[in-house]
This record gives sequence, C-alpha cells and structure tokens, in this order.
Amino acid sequence: MMTRKEIKQSQKLAQALFNKAHIVITRKEAGSIEVADFGLGAYKQTGLALLVYVNTDRCCAKELALLPRQTCPEHRHPRLDLNNPGKEETFRCRWGTIYLYVPGPKTGRIQARPPKGREASYTVWHEIVLKPGAQYTLAPNTLHWFQAGPQGAVVSEFSTQSLDAKDVFTDREIQRFTRIV
Repeated sequence: MMTRKEIKQSQKLAQALFNKAHIVITRKEAGSIEVADFGLGAYKQTGLALLVYVNTDRCCAKELALLPRQTCPEHRHPRLDLNNPGKEETFRCRWGTIYLYVPGPKTGRIQARPPKGREASYTVWHEIVLKPGAQYTLAPNTLHWFQAGPQGAVVSEFSTQSLDAKDVFTDREIQRFTRIV
C-alpha cells in the first residue's frame, strides 16, 4: 500500500534511473510508470518501477528500474492453456548490475540477499550476473527473482505477452498490484 505522493516520488526516482541509462521517455510515459510494492509495504526492499511500451497478444517490451539492492520477489509465469505455455522473457541490463537467480546449481557465494523476514520465500540460488549489455532469456514457467546491485539498475525486458495478474509468487503474501491510498 502506497500513497499517491509516494507513487509520484517513486516515479521520479525511476525516471532518474532511466536518465542514467540514457533511456529517453516522454512526459506521458513518465506519468504512466507503474510502481509495484507487491503489497508488502516495503517498496525500497521489495519492489520495482516499470514502464510498459507495448503489450500485445504476441509481444511485450518494458523498462524496469530498481533502486539500490531492491528486489523483485521470486515468481514464475505459468502455463495458461494448451496454446500458451507462459511468458518467455529476456532481461537485458542497461545500467547498473542485476543479480538474477534461477534453478540450477547453487552459486557458492551469492551477491544478493533476500529482504529480511522473507528469506524462506526465496528458493532458487543459481546466480547470473548481468552488467550493461548482458542479457539472459528465461523459458516459460521458470522460477526466478532478481536484485539490483549497490547503485540500482535499469533492465529492458522483452517477452511474449505479459499477463502480470497470472504470475505465481513463492511468497503467498505478495499482491502483484499496488494499492494506492
């Protein structure tokens, strides 16, 4: 739950990160940046800001802005029906560093830390480090989470159709859409 004032402040922080990444957005786009706090009331720890450019039946393109050490919680994009195996997505780091976690052998010394009190909701520990210009593609229904490095990060996401309301989060307390008060 966030106030309108907190949403506006978070949109401005996201826009500043986009500027650092040299991503030019319009005034209208700046006002449409979604601020996701995942219903936990701890946006600076668990959350992200996202700008959707396009989301059709066939493709989606977004910019994601994460504050320093901010985490997008563990989730997956499940199969929806016989014709839709779930969202396939590619993350491309534009600025900063992203620590992405997926199934696979546990990385010896991971660089991210799950938000305090939520550690049990993070179960995949194979670390992929994305720096500017690096990218990684996730198959549909792949459990994953990610965290920005110490400066924050900007990530471009390219995917098949995005149906965020259908995402399945490991932490059952998560609410995908921010409640504004």
